[in-house]
Amino acid sequence: MKLQLAMDELSLEEALMELEHLVEYIDIVEVGTPFLIDVGREAVRRITEKFPQLEILCDAKIIDAGAYEAKLAYEAGAEYITVLGVTDDLTIKACVEEGKKEGRQVMVDMICVDNLANRVPAVEALGVDVIAVHTGADQQVAGRTPLEDLAEVKKYAKNTKVAVAGGINSQTISKYIQFKPDIVIVGSGILKAKDSVKEAGLIGEALKAGDAKWKK
Repeated sequence: MKLQLAMDELSLEEALMELEHLVEYIDIVEVGTPFLIDVGREAVRRITEKFPQLEILCDAKIIDAGAYEAKLAYEAGAEYITVLGVTDDLTIKACVEEGKKEGRQVMVDMICVDNLANRVPAVEALGVDVIAVHTGADQQVAGRTPLEDLAEVKKYAKNTKVAVAGGINSQTISKYIQFKPDIVIVGSGILKAKDSVKEAGLIGEALKAGDAKWKK
């Protein structure tokens, strides 16, 4: 299982400073949508240059012009782009085709997808690399978690990697590990913790323990 750090509300310099402390605990850095709006592709470029050992995800949440927008992110250095599962299949297909051209990956964000039983197989058939369960910040405030959706997506995704995001931290990580997600996405759970390094370490240890358990 990989740990993806979602960076949303930081300036570019703040993000680079945080990564200095957290780099050894994470596998993927997410240039989150607010961060991308604020700084643009420069965030992807700078993080790629400074931390070449990390994979970068550009959370563009593409909903139209799939090939063009994916290409912009890949050219900046992103390994992954996100496209919304609620968009049409042609847009997702265009992202996948661009990803194959560039040798990069496509993550489909299933936020606000109502019928996972129908949509997951349809998205998987388009050749995407990762399907992401995502409970948004506004839904989290209302008390919702991604657990039920994760269980459902794992039922229907046969060959595609699965990621999960939405209010995860070291206190709740064990609930998610039982479903064997390929990528666990944590943002404020680490970045807003009293000790971000300790929190990242605890989550990383839990993921390693989960991997070891499933390999037995």
